Amino acid sequence: MDVNDRDYVNSLARGLEVICAFTRARPRMTLSDVARATGMTRASARRLLLTLVREGYAEKAEKLFALKPKVLQLGYSALSSMGMLDIIQPIINDLSKSLRESVFVAVLTGEDATYVARATADRLMSVSFAMGGRAPAHAVSTGRMLLAMEPEAALHAYLDRVTLEKLTPNTVMSKVKLRGLIEQARADGFAIVDQELEVGLQSVSVPIRDGSGRTIAVLNVCCPTARISSEDMHRRILPELQAASRRITAAL
Repeated sequence: MDVNDRDYVNSLARGLEVICAFTRARPRMTLSDVARATGMTRASARRLLLTLVREGYAEKAEKLFALKPKVLQLGYSALSSMGMLDIIQPIINDLSKSLRESVFVAVLTGEDATYVARATADRLMSVSFAMGGRAPAHAVSTGRMLLAMEPEAALHAYLDRVTLEKLTPNTVMSKVKLRGLIEQARADGFAIVDQELEVGLQSVSVPIRDGSGRTIAVLNVCCPTARISSEDMHRRILPELQAASRRITAAL
């Protein structure tokens, strides 16, 4: 497309450049960082950043800017328009019905796992996260699995900046131990977390890959510990979760 075309909206294009400048390795940036990453002047970057803040797509804390969850609406719209959620939803519906447990799909946003699809079991006692809901990546199996699929530099940056919050007596509070668990999840191809986010809740996650083998999200099952034992998680839940992940990859 000719950049001089009268239909070309330069300010929109530059705004999208600013959004794309934020990455998993750079979730928070100063004005100078954004200007340098995009090749803009500080004045141009400042106007665009403050516009994103005003519209609710970004936030500013002292000198640091970061994207807010509202920006996920753009990605959700893209996934929907590409038909990916249309493919994923029936499969997780089938899995939830088979297991009679809640099933979720999550992506990594900064230091959190964000839930973008779900299928909730028809039980009196079932686990439910709202669409767009977030959980600290260090304390959930979705987060551990997503971090395991990150490049080493991005994982190192995450561990360097994250503040581990003790949510239950089981929450891992050592960054050395957390790194070991993430590396174990990478080697195993799955992550299981037992009562680190909430007492009485355990979960297991596996990666969802596209046709080229790239991880695009994780597939997760959450269960009450009162109903599902650790042995059940490994012997019954995990194999069905892995099979559903393969179905999604094949469909994609």
